[in-house]
Amino acid sequence: MRLLLIEDDDILGEGLADYLRAEGHVVDWCRDLAAVDARRGEPFDALLVDWQLPDGSGLQWLRHRRARGDTTPALMLTARDRLSERIEGLDSGADDYLVKPFAPEELSARLRAVSRRLAGAAGARQRFGDVEVDVGAKVVWLHGVRTELTAREWAVLEALVLRAGRIVPKTDLERLVLGFEAELASNALEVHVSALRRKLGRTLIETVRGLGYRIAG
Repeated sequence: MRLLLIEDDDILGEGLADYLRAEGHVVDWCRDLAAVDARRGEPFDALLVDWQLPDGSGLQWLRHRRARGDTTPALMLTARDRLSERIEGLDSGADDYLVKPFAPEELSARLRAVSRRLAGAAGARQRFGDVEVDVGAKVVWLHGVRTELTAREWAVLEALVLRAGRIVPKTDLERLVLGFEAELASNALEVHVSALRRKLGRTLIETVRGLGYRIAG
């Protein structure tokens, strides 16, 4: 998943970013809302938002996004632990609420739950023809046999599975998989898509000419 982490504490932010990247996520870490503005229009799978930031309220920022129709899942990461504050956070558009300090393993588990909801999976596995995918466990099977993917290959597959039934524009898919590195490697996405087709079958990922990619289902 590509995650937007908004956290002004250097130690916590660096620790979370490192942990989540080791888990295979693409993480854009911003210390304030001004840095977030520089990423306006960028696609993300989930938002991790601190309430109180140096230049404003993360909760108010989320409220504005929701008012504009943005439905990207959001998790509040905050030291505010009163019941009234948790209710306010959830009522303002947060999908989940973690009170600091929390274990990064718990955050990771909650992100797995988010990925299952995004994928519309009632159970752990989703089937696409001869391919089964468990987005939470980051495992894929072809004809019932587990298939090993690189981190980048998995990122491409996950981004498409989370948007099953939709065409994902090439530029959005590049950003979701590579973050800002997308500007540095113009053919990287095609390389990863080709590798996935070799490993999982040529019909799994459909190229919609002039529009983007879609997972067959």
